[in-house]
Amino acid sequence: MANLKYKPVTHDHQAFLARASKRKGFAEAYDALELEYQVANQMLKARSRAGLTQDTVAERMGTTKSAISRLESAGKQHAPSIVTLQRYAQAVGCDLKVQLVPQK
Repeated sequence: MANLKYKPVTHDHQAFLARASKRKGFAEAYDALELEYQVANQMLKARSRAGLTQDTVAERMGTTKSAISRLESAGKQHAPSIVTLQRYAQAVGCDLKVQLVPQK
């Protein structure tokens, strides 16, 4: 297997949000997916810190790169189970922590 160097794709999230927020209904849709976006963001940061590609994470989890891509995207269609999140965390060298925080 070739030894590939990880090269993250640059993404200006603030600029993306500034453009997207001008679309009708964006704010409501974005707010409805806040938790999913937070989870996806944490997954991407953990993989980046570990210096791993989606292919490597997929190999460690015994799945495909496309499955990892779906996991790392926010949205109700691909909401991962706790077991899947635990497997992902282990693959990127992290522990999974889930918290229930009292509402204000």
